[in-house]
Order: sequence, then C-alpha cells, then structure tokens
Amino acid sequence: MQAATVPKGQQQAALWVSTFAFTVCFAVWTIFSIIGIRIKAELGLNDTQFGLLIAMPILTGSLSRLALGIWADQFGGRIVMTLVMLAAAAATWALTQVSTYPGFLIAALFVGIAGGSFSVGIAYVSKWFPKEKQGTALGIFGAGNVGAAVTKLLAPMVMVAAGWQRVAELWAIAIAVTAVLFFLLTKDDPSHTARKVAGHKPVGFIDQLAPLKNIQVWRFSLYYFFVFGAFVALALWLPRYLIGVYGLDVATAGMIAAMYSIPASVFRIVGGWLSDKIGARAVMYWTFSVSAIVCFILSYPSTNYVVHGIQGDIAFTLAIGVIPFTVLVFVLGFFMSLGKAAVYKHIPVYYPDHVGSVGGIVGLIGGLGGFVLPIAFGAMNDLIGVWTSCFMLLFVLVAAALAWMHFAIRRMERARFPQIKGETDLPEIIRAAESDASGSAIEPVRASGRGMGPTQAHA
Repeated sequence: MQAATVPKGQQQAALWVSTFAFTVCFAVWTIFSIIGIRIKAELGLNDTQFGLLIAMPILTGSLSRLALGIWADQFGGRIVMTLVMLAAAAATWALTQVSTYPGFLIAALFVGIAGGSFSVGIAYVSKWFPKEKQGTALGIFGAGNVGAAVTKLLAPMVMVAAGWQRVAELWAIAIAVTAVLFFLLTKDDPSHTARKVAGHKPVGFIDQLAPLKNIQVWRFSLYYFFVFGAFVALALWLPRYLIGVYGLDVATAGMIAAMYSIPASVFRIVGGWLSDKIGARAVMYWTFSVSAIVCFILSYPSTNYVVHGIQGDIAFTLAIGVIPFTVLVFVLGFFMSLGKAAVYKHIPVYYPDHVGSVGGIVGLIGGLGGFVLPIAFGAMNDLIGVWTSCFMLLFVLVAAALAWMHFAIRRMERARFPQIKGETDLPEIIRAAESDASGSAIEPVRASGRGMGPTQAHA
C-alpha cells in the first residue's frame, strides 16, 4: 500500500496524533529547564553543574535517536513510539525519589528517552505521505517542539504552587496517558503493513547504516546541530539567562523564554511548506543568514563607554533591554524553525529507504548540540564571566554552518555545470559569443529575462 493510496482518515490521524504525542514528549524532555532552577537552589549548584544537569536528558534523547529511528523502520513507528513514551513516563515519575546531585544526573539520563521520540515520529509520519507533501507533513510533526513552551508556561505555576516534585508527577501521568491514546488512535504505517502482508523481512540494522558514509549526511547533521541543538540549548538556558541578566522571577522568565520556544516550534510548519514550494536550500540560506545577524547582535555585552569630548567626558551605555531581547529571540526562533523543517525535507528525498537511520543520525547530532551547548554556556559563564558569551558561541557555530553549506553548494554547481568555472562576466552583463561567423566582435548583451543563453541561465 503506497502513501498516496492510504485512507485519508488514517493518514490525518497518524499526522496529528503523532504531533500531539511528540509535543508531550518534548514537554517532558525539557522539564529540567524549569525544575532544574529549583534543584539548583536546593543543592547549591554552580552554572557548570546546572548546565550539565539540564543537558543530561538531551544526551540520552540524542544518542537513542539513531537506534530508535532504525527500529521504527524495522518494527513500525507505532509500537516503538508507544514503548518510548511509557519508558519516559516511568523515568519521570522516578525523579521524585531522588535527592542527591549524582542521583539527579542518573535520573535525568533516563528521562531523556522522551527525546528519542523525534526520530521515531519522523520515520513513522513520512511513510504516510508522498514526497511532494512530506515537507509540510514533517513540518507539522516537528511543531511538537512547542512542548518546550508548554513546560515553560505551565511548569512554573505548578512548581510555585505545589513544588517541583508535583511537576514531575503530572508530566509523568500526561505522557503515560498519551502513550495509550497514541496506540489506540493510530495504525501501522503503510510500508510496515505491506511488508508484513508480503512476508518480507525488514532491512538489517547494519544495512540501514550504509548511507552514513556519505559526507552529505554529516553536513545535514551540522545544520541540525545549530537549528535544533541550539534551539534546545537556548530553550533550557534562557530562563536562567533572563533571571541572571534582568533579575526576573522564574514565572516571568519562563513566559519570556516561551516567546522564543513557540515561534521556534510552531513556525516549523511554515518551514515545511516553504521547503515544498521554494526549495529547502533557499530556506536554509535565509535561516543561517538571519540567525548569524541576530546572534551577532545578541552577543554584544552590556558596555559602558566614556568619550572624552571637547567640553568634558560623555558617558553612555550600550545594552539590550528585555523588550528588544524578547523581539530578537523571537526572530531567532522563527528562522530556526524554518531551518529545522528544511533540513528534514532533504532526508526522505535523498534517502527514501533509510529515513530512520539518516534521520536518526541527523537528529542524534542535532540533539547532541542540545547536550553540549548548555554545558558550554555554563562553563563560559564561569570562566569568562560574560552573560552574552552563549550568543558569541552560537554566532561562531552558525557562521561555520553557513560557510560550509555555501561552499558545498558552489562545488556541486561547478561539478554539474562546468561552464560556470569559465564565466567571468557579472550576471547582469553577459557575452553571447566571442565572435560571429565572420570573425567580427559581438557587443555584450544586457540580460533582459528573454533569450538567455545557457551560461546566463546558470550564472
């Protein structure tokens, strides 16, 4: 049974129930962004220790994505997703039994299994849709990242009213109930059903890893390290950043941090749609270019200046207030969301038979960004002592991703269209030929949009 021929109701149920399930999983996965603040105060942790604590679930959620993605291809995303959520529910409930820092680190590792649901959902949802609609479908599913905002908006209220332990209990119940609903409301994906009917064995684990030898897969992984890894890192770090820089309370900090998490999640749908319409490459250029500009602005620390003027010293301060900061992180989140969808638009197109493994490794590397970066943020705070050092690091990261993408694309263009190498004229002015049949020179021709020669078309 092909994706284009499946019943519409089953297709839509698979998409929307999976999206809801992923939203709940993401809310659980980022739970330490809020309860970690209270745990930090109770245990007297420094910023490096805090960064490690909130990053531990991200580590497990990242490392598990490759195996879970492959298992989703082999055994079906429906059963794997259900088991992942039940395991995460048990681990989240167990948080309430821990009281020491090493204990919290170990418990956080098990909670992180919730993050592995992403590669399962990508493999599952992509099987229900034809290629020309996969960008939009995966963009909708990926909007489940909004679960981070759900935690930031609701968890502070629960924590203030009843303690962080109650947050863990309620989040555990929510993901357990969601697991049951997911299993009851969805069906096995079309390819898994067809394979069972035909009696074919799934592709072996080692064979699923074959595409990982392609450098292109690792380039996609770097893209996702920024658009997703940095998103997760900031989603975890921003409440702490806002409390430290602007002196906000945890509820207000969580609300402003949600102004970053919501666009960085919901607009992933727009990113998927744009990737289908104008191409994922164009979306990635916009994502990296705007993100580089925003990160550069945010990286500038609050600074006092004294100018020795003619009639005396002139003092002034350059600093980003809380309102401009909120606007800038909203913009950053918006373009990150476009980029997340664009990266995953590539995978089912280039690797239709290995969505689980390729999507898993890309998700793994991206998720590792969510593990490494919060630790790096905390360490830079302790070592450098500048709050905006986290955005300095992100600027370097996005600049590197943009450069690699651009030069890789240019190399592919030159390989496909060798005539580009010899083109020296600007695109606006081209030379149609060196001479006509009689040997007389031909004047340069202005590009008008009509009658373009092959060189101009590919310039």
